[in-house]
Amino acid sequence: MVSVVIAAHDEAAVIERCLSALWAQEGVADLQVVVVANGCHDDTAAVAGRAGATVIDLPEPGKSAALVVGDAAARGFPRIYLDADIVLPPNALAAAEQVFADDPGVLAAAPRRHVVTAGSSTLVRAYMAVSSRLPAYRNSLFGRGMIVLSENGRRRFDRFPGVVADDLFLDSLYSFEEKRPIDSVDVGIVAPATTSALLRRLVRVRRGNADLRGSSRSPRPGPDTVGTTSQVRGSDRLAWLTEVVAPEPRLVPAGIVYVCLTTLAAVLARLGARRAVRWGQDTTARHTSDATSTSGPGTSS
Repeated sequence: MVSVVIAAHDEAAVIERCLSALWAQEGVADLQVVVVANGCHDDTAAVAGRAGATVIDLPEPGKSAALVVGDAAARGFPRIYLDADIVLPPNALAAAEQVFADDPGVLAAAPRRHVVTAGSSTLVRAYMAVSSRLPAYRNSLFGRGMIVLSENGRRRFDRFPGVVADDLFLDSLYSFEEKRPIDSVDVGIVAPATTSALLRRLVRVRRGNADLRGSSRSPRPGPDTVGTTSQVRGSDRLAWLTEVVAPEPRLVPAGIVYVCLTTLAAVLARLGARRAVRWGQDTTARHTSDATSTSGPGTSS
């Protein structure tokens, strides 16, 4: 059995497409889909139930708690953590299974990614032109909308910690050799439509990543800390220049936009450091039909 866990907060507009694509998967004998609707103000739970998923309805919003509950209900492997707005191609789950079959030493996998900016502002497109080329995304698990763990990979941790950056947390658990891209599956990640929405996402991601890194250094690890064995990926602050703009000088204007927005997000994240980090999706990216995956070729960073 393959188990899929979806933490969903106010996702009624997109989750039916996501679930329909899951039930249309080819080459998967038995599939379990668990949707954890958390703190929803819409009919996410009802839509997911009608679409055939096992639904758990939590009154409070929070992705980490939803993942913990969904994970406890899941029974099969590979174990897939999927964003509610991702529409997978029919070969996606079979391709994920094949990655683990080809190399038992692989513990985690994620699809390729491309950023969809068709509905985005000029500044957002400029930022993404640099961000999408950063080397941090090479063989990483974050920012892809889908993470797949083998049974041995899932044994690497007890439960999801109480942090927003769940994808960076999972990425931190496995070495480069223990992770693989699912080459035949490419996921479309829809960029925010507006610059203000992008900034909100960047601030949330930056604060979530900072919380995770702080948790990993905790002298008293517990259920809400990463633990001392995790190696949380660091941030290369000059990669935008040395790895992206320098090889492609045409991206200099985009690089300037990238630096300005990144710097502003860092300042805003520090100003709001004492406020609790809340998980919430970017609603400006929920109205584009291109929020899909294709077969073939939190932002966290």
